[in-house]
Amino acid sequence: MKKKLLVVFWLGILLFPFGLFAQNTDATINSTLSGRVLDESSKEPLIGASIKIKGTTHGVLADADGMFYFKTGQKFPYILVVNFVGYDAKEVVVKTNNIDIQLKANNRELSEIVVVGYGTQERKNLIGSITKVNPSEVSSIPVGSIDAQLQGKVSGVQISSATGVPGEAVNVRVRGATSINADNDPLYVVDGVFINSNSLQTIGTGGKATSPIADFNPADIQSIEVLKDAEATALYGSRGANGVILITTKRGNFEQAPKVNINASFGQAKAVKLWDLTTGPEHAQLVNEWWINTGKDTPSLNRTVANRPFRPVSEGGRGLPEEQQTYDRLGEAFRTATLQSYDISLSGGTKTTKYYIGGGFNSQEAILKPITFDRASFKVNLDQKINDKVQIGVSNSFSRTYRNQARAGDGPQGGLLQAALHTPTYLSPYNEQGVLVGRAGFDNLTLLLENYDVHSTSLRYIGNLYAEAFLLPNLKLRSSWGVDYNNYNESEYWNTFLLLGAQGGLATSSISQFTSLLNEQTLTYRQKLGDKHSFGLVVGNTLQSDVLNRTYAEGRGFANNSFKIISSAATTISSQNWSKSNLASFFAKADYNFDGKYLFNVSLRADGSSRFGTDRKWGYFPAVGAAWRLKQEDFLKNNTVISDLKLKASYGIVGNQNGIGNFASQGLWTGGASYQGSAGTAPQQLANPDLRWEKTNQFNVGVDASLLNGKIAFELNYYTKYTRDGLLQLALPSTTGFANYWSNAAEISNKGFEFSINTTNIQRGGFTWTSSLNIAQNINNIEKLENPLRYGSRDLILQQQGTPLYSFWVYKQLYVDPQTGNVVYEDVNKDGQITVADRQIVGSIWPKFFGGFTNNFSYKGFEVSAFLAFQYGNKIYNHNKFFGEGGGARDAARIIFASNVARWQKPGDITDVPRPDGVNVNNYRDGGSRWLEDGSFIRLRSLNVGYNLPKSFAKKLGAEGIKVFVNGTNLFLITKYTGLDPESSASSDQNAQGIDLGTPPQPRSFQAGFNLTF
Repeated sequence: MKKKLLVVFWLGILLFPFGLFAQNTDATINSTLSGRVLDESSKEPLIGASIKIKGTTHGVLADADGMFYFKTGQKFPYILVVNFVGYDAKEVVVKTNNIDIQLKANNRELSEIVVVGYGTQERKNLIGSITKVNPSEVSSIPVGSIDAQLQGKVSGVQISSATGVPGEAVNVRVRGATSINADNDPLYVVDGVFINSNSLQTIGTGGKATSPIADFNPADIQSIEVLKDAEATALYGSRGANGVILITTKRGNFEQAPKVNINASFGQAKAVKLWDLTTGPEHAQLVNEWWINTGKDTPSLNRTVANRPFRPVSEGGRGLPEEQQTYDRLGEAFRTATLQSYDISLSGGTKTTKYYIGGGFNSQEAILKPITFDRASFKVNLDQKINDKVQIGVSNSFSRTYRNQARAGDGPQGGLLQAALHTPTYLSPYNEQGVLVGRAGFDNLTLLLENYDVHSTSLRYIGNLYAEAFLLPNLKLRSSWGVDYNNYNESEYWNTFLLLGAQGGLATSSISQFTSLLNEQTLTYRQKLGDKHSFGLVVGNTLQSDVLNRTYAEGRGFANNSFKIISSAATTISSQNWSKSNLASFFAKADYNFDGKYLFNVSLRADGSSRFGTDRKWGYFPAVGAAWRLKQEDFLKNNTVISDLKLKASYGIVGNQNGIGNFASQGLWTGGASYQGSAGTAPQQLANPDLRWEKTNQFNVGVDASLLNGKIAFELNYYTKYTRDGLLQLALPSTTGFANYWSNAAEISNKGFEFSINTTNIQRGGFTWTSSLNIAQNINNIEKLENPLRYGSRDLILQQQGTPLYSFWVYKQLYVDPQTGNVVYEDVNKDGQITVADRQIVGSIWPKFFGGFTNNFSYKGFEVSAFLAFQYGNKIYNHNKFFGEGGGARDAARIIFASNVARWQKPGDITDVPRPDGVNVNNYRDGGSRWLEDGSFIRLRSLNVGYNLPKSFAKKLGAEGIKVFVNGTNLFLITKYTGLDPESSASSDQNAQGIDLGTPPQPRSFQAGFNLTF
């Protein structure tokens, strides 16, 4: 036996080199591998699946039949790594030359984690209507704040960037508007801190307001969730009527190596078009026609009108009628603006610590001189495990936002676009002595641009400190302390070259300090019973205090224009204001899940506010919701087409107190009523001890579905909202000594639908095309309002019972009489005259539907994304055109638009522009419907093209990844609106939307940049 073993041993030794030779020979042979990649359940081929040999870059893609074939150069056994979008990756040990591989669909969309009120949840278990937005999809759009970037991305959320000025307020409406005088903006929550979204601006800029949301750097945001229905927003009670936008910032990960990310971009922006104006001679011709048609004496361009030389003059003052010129002020006011953005971050963690540190600088010039927006930000998030049961953490956001501001809205004095747009083109900027002067009651544009001195600086800190501990394995206590502090410093100086400072100069300064302190405790319990039952319970309380301090000073009369500080003024005035409000809240929510099929939620929040009457301070806001996941039923479990199907319904009550005074229910006295130099007091506000919460009842029913392993996923919701006890300021007779008082006097309804769908259209040969579409409609109506309310220039907006909010109240123009050239209006009361009684509601700012459409394409390292935003059926009032189609009636006081050239001139002319005539005042009546236009549009909001350089190349440069990109925004706009931008609005007042006057459009921009990861 031993001899046999010895013989075998020595034979093995002798044959071993031959064995090595044989193995080495086999290894060098290009052995082949073939097979198929299939879906595990349907056995359908997975076209374009990636098959690679582990540890190498050697791989191929599955063809149209799921087949693959390649020479491996490997010896058995070796490992394949197989990947396909929407499926779990799989490692397969290969022992033969032919193999079939089956992958399991992961349907990641269903397992996606969504942030909800005071917690997180898997999307498949959601009952409420919540939309999650990836900030990276919109971060390239060069606007000042994240809310403007969200336009068209969330179904049911209407967002209008009312101006092309970066950092200005954006109009955001979640499922319509619920109030007339109270605030309609959603609640913004950043890492658990309720932040202020109301502008602290006091200096007038033509009705515009800055956006506090612009203080926050979008580059620091990890995810955004928009909560829309009552079930989703109920835990925020008093803030939920207008929706909730949850912002979660970036954090590191435990046991993550340090990671550095650098993002930089640079670009330019420019107006796509400007207003089309008459030339100097055309202007003069129209004015002459007006004189003739009015029956005045024979006109002459050399005559004097209202003590102003009417004829155009040259710089030297020697102009003759035949030398009429055209002066381009718009070209002087607008520019090609520069855009630049730089962000850097460091993130990582150990077993017990994780961190994120980020810094950014964003600088944007507006296309309208001299406006600029600059933001510097610094972010620090830190989380520390004390032990297995206790963890603490902090979130810190610091920012400094500087704005070089200007009056880009309404206002003749200091108004940039009043001076640039509304000054007649034939008027020289010089007088007969060759000195720069203002014209038509407006500032001289050149002097205005050279001497503009209006700016603000916002210092903002948003911070949160939390501690959480597991008291029991399933019971967690969390306590947090948050603060939102904003110091807003603004000043302006108008020197003696400008109208506002003509009497020796004018300077103002305002410092506003807003501080919000927040403390919250929550107790969360989750338990699973057996295989089919699970439930959770959250209880908590919130204590919040908001304080606003404001100091204002004004000085007039300075020795010369070198002195700008208010202390140098001849006369000064000042004022100081202080205001405070407190809110105490208690809330609870319970959820139950049976076998993944039946889901139930119930919640209740109680809010006590210092703003309301003594016996009316508390409001109670309940909500219930239920969902049925039909896919989990036996009759659908094995269905290969339907990946998931869920029916859901919810009902709840949410409240609103924002937008009213902190002491709205109280009788107030003022100490500023001095008399003959002695201090005194006087009544300031009438008390209303019955003032109570504005409440909105909301019902939602919907369906969520996923088909073909997530290749098609859609969500459909229908909702109704009804607001009672609407907060409203009512007018009082002057005999009372008070102008108005706060009351609960309005009822408003909203109802509509939302539909969103995501599809994977092509996934083949390394090429992927996905699409996302959302479309929504909201129908708004004022159900109860005792007396109509008027807003906006010329009372163009009328709030009246039985009509939508923000309805236009105009004289309806039927046609221009082809024989007389006069306008014919609808005589509503049939009395043969056109009077105020004939004004009527003609449309509103609400579109019939609105939404967005996104397409993403990728091929190997290339990425292309195109995003369209659209809305249809809304109205916008072209107030610029109203002033510019005066037919010569305003002679040297206003511009004339080129569209006025198409006026009626002789019998038989068919046009909607009447003849220039000062006798028939109806031809250019204020509030005529001729200037009320269709605001529908389709806008290519953004187009992004990026390329990820090969990782092998990046590693040679010491980087983990390198991406280069170019972005374009507002590349085309399809609209019937004859103004520059169908989203324009001259005012940030929520009741004066949709009136376009002196508003710069959203620009077209191009940017290029790169992203580095180390």
